[in-house]
Amino acid sequence: MTDSEKTYMLLTGASKGIGKAIAISLAKRGFNLLLVARSENELEILSKNLKADFSVNVALLAIDLSVPSASEQVFNWINENGYRLNGLINNAGYGLWGKFSSLNLMDQMDMCRLNMDTVTELCYLLIPLLIKEKKAYILNVSSTAAYQAVPTLAIYSATKAYILSFTRALRFELKDSNISVSCLSPGPVDTGFAQRAGLDAFSKMAEKFNMKAEEVAEIAVKGLLNGKSEIIPGFTNIISVYANRILPKSFIEKMAAGIYKT
Repeated sequence: MTDSEKTYMLLTGASKGIGKAIAISLAKRGFNLLLVARSENELEILSKNLKADFSVNVALLAIDLSVPSASEQVFNWINENGYRLNGLINNAGYGLWGKFSSLNLMDQMDMCRLNMDTVTELCYLLIPLLIKEKKAYILNVSSTAAYQAVPTLAIYSATKAYILSFTRALRFELKDSNISVSCLSPGPVDTGFAQRAGLDAFSKMAEKFNMKAEEVAEIAVKGLLNGKSEIIPGFTNIISVYANRILPKSFIEKMAAGIYKT
């Protein structure tokens, strides 16, 4: 079987954090991978290690997925190389912390572009490729922040709520197809997310509750392959999600505002 005849899972945001851990978890199970992220150097190192450690096929594309044409470039790259696709994992995304009216508008719009638009576009463009395989998977990465409004993370939590809702609907639409659709909603993870978001004060407190990226990845991959609809890693996170469903929204938002206050 030639490389182009083998099936691959496409993973965005693959160079670090949860994405990198998911890549390792999939490679351990023998999945060939298409890795996408901004950092070519980090992708090359990861690709080399995965090939050596697990004898899988790995190809990489270094691209900024927040650029409007990025999804189409990914699609063209797949087609030009004749890659067969049996999985799409939309992991790339980030958050910005601060009051909506104080943060730079363009930075927030770029975050919306990556967190929502790119995920939507990749699903739309790649479902026709996934549908050709005997079995295929889609995993969209949301967050426990999706289950309530979060003051000072207003746009981030809203983008993740979109991902959660979109994924639920997509799963229902594809329920009679070969494609299993899942949503991963992690809580605090030791990935450097808090530092990038500007949550330096919160990052110290989060250390007490952080899960390891490797632990989250294992739960995510097992849930995905078992066809689970919503994957919430960690008992504390599961409890918090259920609390959001039964407690008044005003109470939950007040608590969130206290945790993430500027």
